[in-house]
Amino acid sequence: MERLAELEAKVAANVRASRAESTLEAYASDWADFTTWCKTIGLTPLPAAPGTVAAYLADMADPPDDREPLAHATIVRRKASIGEAHKLAGHPNPCADELVKLASKGIRRQIGVAPQHRKAGVSTADMRAIVVGLDTERLIDVRDKALLLVGYATALRRTSLVGLDVGDIEDHPQGMLVHLRRSKTDQEGAGARIEVEYGTNPETCPVRAYRTWTKAAGIVEGPVFRAVNRGGNISPNRLSGKAVALIIKKHAARIGKDPADFAGHSLRRGFATEAARQGASERTIAHTTQHTSTKGLSPYIEDAEVFTDPPSRYLGL
Repeated sequence: MERLAELEAKVAANVRASRAESTLEAYASDWADFTTWCKTIGLTPLPAAPGTVAAYLADMADPPDDREPLAHATIVRRKASIGEAHKLAGHPNPCADELVKLASKGIRRQIGVAPQHRKAGVSTADMRAIVVGLDTERLIDVRDKALLLVGYATALRRTSLVGLDVGDIEDHPQGMLVHLRRSKTDQEGAGARIEVEYGTNPETCPVRAYRTWTKAAGIVEGPVFRAVNRGGNISPNRLSGKAVALIIKKHAARIGKDPADFAGHSLRRGFATEAARQGASERTIAHTTQHTSTKGLSPYIEDAEVFTDPPSRYLGL
């Protein structure tokens, strides 16, 4: 029995390792929401009947109260999470039932598949305004400056940004090389290298900001971006991905922006949009953002091309 339990634990570990950490977190959150809903309604979540899943998805698309309906992509993910939970528990997948398929098709037609309001990207102008207002005498501001500039220049996802260790960053005569050990699109751990040049303006240079932060904080190994308390004491632990979003929102508000319009993805989104606007090729942008194809860049490129040549300018109004 001990041997069987040991093998089952290994299998479970391998299953977890096959998914990105962010994906596992999303699955766990989705499953918790589904089980809570089932408890409220008085239905069984595991194993769930196809009718239960269909009713849950319908409730997400058309909530009974004043809540906004979920985006189609979110509903699709929640359905996938329910299916994954059933498969891992050894139960038939209720989402494969024809009833759930038809319900999903109806929801798709009902609410559409267009993404809801996207969070804003941080532009270079935003970044300059943020950096100018930072107090370089405060250690937390020195950290925030480095985090924001490095995050913007590398277009790293927030989990990858806070996952950087000092050993992942290599000095180079033209700037620095950021070695990415693993990412959402590189679950095998093949790794990638992102080149970051010196900025033309020392105040907004990500390379100088990184070196200033690590020197001021006395960080020579381990996590690059760490918590700093009000007394200026530095934690040995790395920041969380959620902390990145909070830092972006805080500084967006400081320059007069609505923090609700920004999220942890705003640095990455801003990089792609700004680079496209300045003439960088899709291939160059995708190499940095680690997109496996340029298809995923289309929303950013579309944003960059807005108002480049509006037809109304030819009307003489």
